[in-house]
Amino acid sequence: MTRQAFMARLREGLRGLPPSAQADIVADYENHFKEGEAAGRSEADVAAGLGDPGRLARELRAEIGLKRWEEERSPSAGASAIFAVLGLGALDILVLLPILMGVGGAMFGIAIAVIAVFFAGGVVFAAGPFTGLAGGPTAAVLAGIGLMSGAASMGAVLAICTVGLVNALVWYGRLHYRLLKPALEPQSLGGVQ
Repeated sequence: MTRQAFMARLREGLRGLPPSAQADIVADYENHFKEGEAAGRSEADVAAGLGDPGRLARELRAEIGLKRWEEERSPSAGASAIFAVLGLGALDILVLLPILMGVGGAMFGIAIAVIAVFFAGGVVFAAGPFTGLAGGPTAAVLAGIGLMSGAASMGAVLAICTVGLVNALVWYGRLHYRLLKPALEPQSLGGVQ
């Protein structure tokens, strides 16, 4: 593969990343080719040593997504980290995506239930004293406060679980990357290249 073909495929794989990150990555890989030329290696040898540019782009996107999650801890950064990890391999998508869809669906359902219970508690709190519920107005007010505080507590637990899930996926992505990195880096055999 020529330098131009390698860089074109790398740029294509990096599309969608911030322009500054793209420029840094492209400059780094251009330097690899320049150093290879200076050492007397052909473009094809350097490109073969760097590996598949599509795979490199996916790994770099994953690394950038994981760093963004560590810095921001926002929902968009979490989603970016999750999709970056899922983008590392088709097998991972086949295994992780169904599990994540189930867990994500359950968490979404719990979030909707928490919101509904919170608003139901608000209705009981506000309207309960005027409806003649068993136990009188005091019991209605306390029941409303109890429902709202229970929902708020469950929302907090759900938020902690969501952050934990994203952190687990980030850990998995880093582990996955560390396991694949030695296979992707050019190996030297006793100083002979």
